[in-house]
Amino acid sequence: MAERSGPPGLEIKGLNVFYGASHALQGVDLTLKSGVLSVVGRNGMGKTTLCKAVMGLVPAASGTISFRGQPLTGRSPAEIARMGVGYVPQGRRLWRSLTVDEHLRIVAKPGGAWSIERVYSTFPRLAERKGNGGAQLSGGEQQMLAISRALLSNPKLLVMDEPTEGLAPVIVAQVEEMLLRLADEGEIDVLVIEQNIGVACGVASEVAIMVNGRINRIAPAAALAADRELQQRLLGVGRHGHEETPEPAQGEAEAPAPSAPAAVKIYNANPAAPTRWSAPVPVHRLEREARVVTTGPLAAPSAEIRPLAAPGAKVVLVAGTLDTKGPELRHLRDLILAAGLPVRLVDLSTTGAHSGADIPAHQVAAFHPRGAAGVFTGDRGAAVTAMALAFERWIARQEGIAGIVAAGGSGAAALAAPAMRALPFGAPKLLVSTVASGEVGQYVGASDIMMMHSVADIQGLNAITEEVLGNAAQAMVGMVRARKAARPAAPRKPAVGLTMFGVTTPCVQQVVSALDQDYDCLVFHATGVGGRAMESLADNGRLLGVIDATTTEVADMMMGGVFPATEDRFGAVIRRRLPYVGSVGALDMVNFGAVETVPERYRGRKLHVHNPQVTLMRTTAEECAAMGRWIGGRLNEMEGPVRFLLPEGGVSALDAPGRDFHDPAARAALFSALDATVRQSANRRLIRLPHNINDPAFAAALVAAFRELHGGRPAKRKEARR
Repeated sequence: MAERSGPPGLEIKGLNVFYGASHALQGVDLTLKSGVLSVVGRNGMGKTTLCKAVMGLVPAASGTISFRGQPLTGRSPAEIARMGVGYVPQGRRLWRSLTVDEHLRIVAKPGGAWSIERVYSTFPRLAERKGNGGAQLSGGEQQMLAISRALLSNPKLLVMDEPTEGLAPVIVAQVEEMLLRLADEGEIDVLVIEQNIGVACGVASEVAIMVNGRINRIAPAAALAADRELQQRLLGVGRHGHEETPEPAQGEAEAPAPSAPAAVKIYNANPAAPTRWSAPVPVHRLEREARVVTTGPLAAPSAEIRPLAAPGAKVVLVAGTLDTKGPELRHLRDLILAAGLPVRLVDLSTTGAHSGADIPAHQVAAFHPRGAAGVFTGDRGAAVTAMALAFERWIARQEGIAGIVAAGGSGAAALAAPAMRALPFGAPKLLVSTVASGEVGQYVGASDIMMMHSVADIQGLNAITEEVLGNAAQAMVGMVRARKAARPAAPRKPAVGLTMFGVTTPCVQQVVSALDQDYDCLVFHATGVGGRAMESLADNGRLLGVIDATTTEVADMMMGGVFPATEDRFGAVIRRRLPYVGSVGALDMVNFGAVETVPERYRGRKLHVHNPQVTLMRTTAEECAAMGRWIGGRLNEMEGPVRFLLPEGGVSALDAPGRDFHDPAARAALFSALDATVRQSANRRLIRLPHNINDPAFAAALVAAFRELHGGRPAKRKEARR
């Protein structure tokens, strides 16, 4: 891209910003001549403050900010926006009640390079959801809408704060492609604040690194991407940011070792306001009113673990925001108490006010990595996110939980759901919410949370809410009592997880038939959630091993289908070092809804209408090669034994001679990419077989590989079957 002549798109000189006594930005110097400039840094380094200073949302104490030669310091955010500076804030900040289309039409300007049609072409998912309100979108969809809203103002400079946060990999790739296109076309200069090092280095030629409110250095993107030591030292890549302090740069003095904390008394010579008649304050009073403080380094915030119940006992948790839903939550608690079960009321309010709960909000908030101060920030959106994390960490440290029920709107669901998902499978989890009649995948995930629609908003006790909460209370009582009364389960066979799709069903049925006498075969439908559920059980130690015959969720993840995996696919196997038997089942297809929902960019591709609601798209050789490289990289991370079987006769029922998706070239590209990527050894092997995945011989090979890795039949098979 040719560099644009004239003043820089953005020039910052000697910028200082304070929050009270805290010096957030300390003499920042930064120049974006044209194109895209990435800024990276750990949390708390000042990146978001830099964005806000450019947009006039926080005042500059000193220094200058110029946009194409025009000063921005001292101007209001509205003036800066009218000058041609667009902003994609962290946290999205959408209207809950406006639809996607209404969001876009509010800001669209006629005649600009970016139109609503161009937005829908760039982000086809928004076109599919154009009639949905802001509160009905997933986190990734909300982020796409926030980016689109900024582009529709047709800015000359776009400031983007964490634009890929919360996006699926396929959408991250779309955003990255869009930024590269903007850089090539020279339409818009872009300042990107980004935590994803790959994206930051991929969209810009130079990357600025922020450390402690300063620009530590500006590095070539290629050099930073290749320098893991520099990433580790300045960005804490590979560790949690709050656990690491950057090493001093070359030439900086090593900080002295911290001294041990010491107790010091702080005296106030005037405990009472003096007057002209005041007498000297007696020494004994000064001594009595002195404050004792601890000097030296502060330890990381720690939280006290208070047992919920006596040893061996269990209690039901009723959780929610007592500052807004107090009467309703107490009503729910009282109904469970009246049924004879012990209950603890947990307050998840983010105002910090006293509520009288058994578990007050500050006690839960103390489990945030930065302590209660990380929760009670005054910013409701950030506070809800922080409290959800604190509650998840709190509940993971507790014992004696018989079940949990929460009630409220979308905020309460967002607060309680992560903690519920952290509880083991089988523990009763009930979420009463207004969002239960819509898309609940973001709350339930791969867990066994039960959701109940509250019908009316949970805002006061009335004929509807009393009946709904009464049903919820009795449902929780019934589940807890039934589990308590259940006889101890007989010893079960060891559990094995298997993945299956319609086009790999014959294969998996044959495997189950061969293993069923010795193993408890748990089959998971490979629809994105199914794979996550299997890996969640593996993470919890509930699976002896997996036969991952159907990895099709990777295709949907990479190509934007409706049943996507996450980037953590195979993560449980990696973390638990499980023996792994897998294959490439149904990687020949990407799943979409009804044929009219297939994205425009795929309309010319080979499609197969599976039923009126499911349309399958054949993956190309290039896409198959990309999947092979990604899967191969994950196999290389596995430390347990690996057997990955490649069916040369076809990866699904549709990938067979005479069937719609038979494509030997695409299949060869997939297998060649795996061959080139996987580091094979005696412990990690790719095995080619001249069969279709559904042939009996291939299923037998999967069974043989599994038995090989698990030493033949289970040692306690006879005991397990008694």
